[in-house]
Amino acid sequence: MPHWVQVLLVVLLFAFVAGMFALVITVFARGRREDARIREDHSRLPLLARERGWTYQARVRGRIDQYCGAGPMPGRGSNLSAWHHTTGEFRGHPFTYFEYRYNSPMTGADGAERKPIIKTVFVVTAPGTAPSVEILRPSKLNALLDRRPSTTLGVPEFDQRFRVVTKDEDFVRTALSGAVVPYLLKYPEARKSPLQFRENELFTWYTGTLSPQAVEERLAFLCDVLQLVPERSWASA
Repeated sequence: MPHWVQVLLVVLLFAFVAGMFALVITVFARGRREDARIREDHSRLPLLARERGWTYQARVRGRIDQYCGAGPMPGRGSNLSAWHHTTGEFRGHPFTYFEYRYNSPMTGADGAERKPIIKTVFVVTAPGTAPSVEILRPSKLNALLDRRPSTTLGVPEFDQRFRVVTKDEDFVRTALSGAVVPYLLKYPEARKSPLQFRENELFTWYTGTLSPQAVEERLAFLCDVLQLVPERSWASA
């Protein structure tokens, strides 16, 4: 092998090792910054609750069992843990929000080296009762795992961006076909914030940790939707 080829191989190997080393350092530093941001966000949640007159608990057990079957919650469970569980009133609506954590099904038996999956859930009390209605973002995975039929509203842009699942199409058309559909189409977070009506509550959720900014945004989002649903919808539910 010519000498210059050997030198080139050494240089390339050195560049590869240096690149991998730099990548590890970058990922580590980014992870440290993200952990610091999450700790900062979490440290501000009790203060936010205190300023607003809300009730904050760092961790509770059993208080979220009633939400099983809604949003990202398991179909059933008992004595489930919730982190940063907060209750209060926002724009005249009682609410609850919290982090729900669980291990991925792909995690090993010990699950010690992997971070749990965190779902942040917001629940606002509605002015009346409603049947179960889910407004979701379509996805290929959703199409494979969720075989439930969808309801279309006849608004092409909305029907393309959202998937509505319900057994009560009359309620959906009465509740959503007016101002709610235009609002969801223009609201930037709507495509990342699924909705679910269930009895006298409206849910939204996302994957990730709680932050004061998310609290303000998601509670306002839910209250906006409730305000836009015609009163006659609740009466007919």
